[in-house]
Amino acid sequence: MFDRMKLQVLANHARAAAENMAHTLHRTAHSAFVKETEDFTVMLISRRGDTFAVPMELGATWYPGLSWAPAIEMVEDYKPGDVAFTNDPYSCFVATHAPDTHLWKPVFHQGEIVAWTGGHIHNTDMGGAVPASLSRALTEIHQEGIRFPPMKLVNEGVFDEQILRIMTTNVRKPDLNIGDIKALVGALNTGERKVLAMIEKFGRQAFLEGVDALLDHAEAQAREVLRAMPDGTWEFADYADEDSVEANPCRLKLKLTIRGGEAVLDFTGSDPQLASSLNVPSGGNPRHTMLLVGVYYVLYTLNPKILLNTGLTRPFTCIAPEGSVLNPVFPAAVGMRSLTCARLRSVIFGAFSQAVPERLPAAPAGNNCIVNVMTTDERTSRTVIAAVNPVVGGGGGMPHRDGTNGSGADAAYLRNTPIEITETETPVEFVRYGLARDSGGAGRWRGGLATEMAFRVFAPDSRITARNRDRSFFRPWGVLGGRAAGLSDMVVNPGQPEERRLGNIDTAVLQPGDVLEIRSAGGGGRGHPFDREPWRVATDVARGYVSAEAAEREYGVVIRAGEVDEAATQARRASRSPVEGHFHFGPEREGYEAQWTPEAYDWLTALLAGLPIHWRFFAKTEIFRRMKGKVGAQGVAQAFREARLRFPEMPEGGAALPEAAE
Repeated sequence: MFDRMKLQVLANHARAAAENMAHTLHRTAHSAFVKETEDFTVMLISRRGDTFAVPMELGATWYPGLSWAPAIEMVEDYKPGDVAFTNDPYSCFVATHAPDTHLWKPVFHQGEIVAWTGGHIHNTDMGGAVPASLSRALTEIHQEGIRFPPMKLVNEGVFDEQILRIMTTNVRKPDLNIGDIKALVGALNTGERKVLAMIEKFGRQAFLEGVDALLDHAEAQAREVLRAMPDGTWEFADYADEDSVEANPCRLKLKLTIRGGEAVLDFTGSDPQLASSLNVPSGGNPRHTMLLVGVYYVLYTLNPKILLNTGLTRPFTCIAPEGSVLNPVFPAAVGMRSLTCARLRSVIFGAFSQAVPERLPAAPAGNNCIVNVMTTDERTSRTVIAAVNPVVGGGGGMPHRDGTNGSGADAAYLRNTPIEITETETPVEFVRYGLARDSGGAGRWRGGLATEMAFRVFAPDSRITARNRDRSFFRPWGVLGGRAAGLSDMVVNPGQPEERRLGNIDTAVLQPGDVLEIRSAGGGGRGHPFDREPWRVATDVARGYVSAEAAEREYGVVIRAGEVDEAATQARRASRSPVEGHFHFGPEREGYEAQWTPEAYDWLTALLAGLPIHWRFFAKTEIFRRMKGKVGAQGVAQAFREARLRFPEMPEGGAALPEAAE
């Protein structure tokens, strides 16, 4: 048996091993997206396929609860030196979009597998319809690049050259793919050595028992956090701005139920699977790591000493109906699932915020826009494809401090690439990169500021993909009197006669001299803005975070000649508005939900659930087209009747019409 001290020693060794793996990959990777942005993972995996250790210093933070068992079981006859891989979202639901190539390696000891090492790298490009393989405009998985079901990539230490040839033939920058994959194999080898060193230190049986104990301890810690919350049920919904080229919102709905150290996350009421690539391929797994990322953030916020491993997932059960945006069926496109996952985190934060309002922040920006450029280098006439920089917004206001500026909070693992490196490797010129004034939600604790970036291209037909563009309509929400944050935007040639505002469009073709400006959303505010100390507001104005006009309008603080006018401030704050409700969503969502009421969505959900999966998105889109001048459940019912008059082949659906619409 492992006592608490011995278990912590093993946990430290395991984490150190994962950190070593991460540094191996980080130092040997080829693409800027891996070596600078750090969109990768590495981990140690139990012999049954459960993740038991991840790094904290480097890499993505989405995968501590990942179960590798489905992928491991699809490959036979493992031998020492083998490495298997997959990037197919539908084979085993381990990879969740085609650019994420997942690798795993068995660790043998005395002829038996005692553990696995694993991880993923986000390939800059996997082929498909657009450079970088990802756009919300894609409509089926086949457009998102070449896919490999689970198979061996390395046989007893030797790469399968035929697989590598197939890959390099189908992707746009094969040297980056192969370089990053080989760097990840090196990281897996590092992890293998570290696991064997732990077995030598602790003994084989103690190591195996210790791994199980680490998983059990994480489960116990997660249950302890849940038991500290009141039992109850809370509901919350949030929206991605657009579900497809039809530009209807994509709604995610959660009913969170907490009972005695367990929680059920019921996503019934979320939209049907989409005709765009925003779908999240969970396979209906009730503990799929992509559905629980927001939960990891909540648990770690409430207990920063919690162990990050698959044990965290055991107290949670997710319900994601088949054919929904959170459990699509093949061949639905899934490449932009990270945008939906960002909104999913906001939904989870909103539900838990009601359960423990004193402990959790306001909404983060929730849009980790990743910008890829495909252009021609005028010096060499060679095509260049590169990730320029993630444009990540501010964190939400915290219980005891402001939200972090420009870090994204729930996507802060995406590191910025120094401008000098980007301009050296990619033929673009930066004209702006910094924080956007007045973009954080006002509050006692201000929301973090948005990031804004602008760059110029030089070659004709330079193609830009800015994936995960969102929050250009539905703002990150504030809580407890705090205000919703500023919106995101994307503009070509800002301030020029040929200016074009792109809104949520995530692809653009630029010509020589064109400038693309991208701004993220900010973080929501927490607490009433008039409770913020005037000196803090004055400091924000001096730093350029808040304008003097916004200081007076939002915070009731009057700044004259750089100083607080105490008398004018006191008079202005006398007109303090009351706090109404837990959340502040902003005028856009309030106006939208005046038409699309909760009752309207409840009826729509019931109706669509009664349709075959392939009819649901079509029916939803046709109802939205006919909602002008209609309100609530009765308006939805009337729109559905009109749609069936136009398309009599449409099934009747699963909901009785409200009486007034019959």
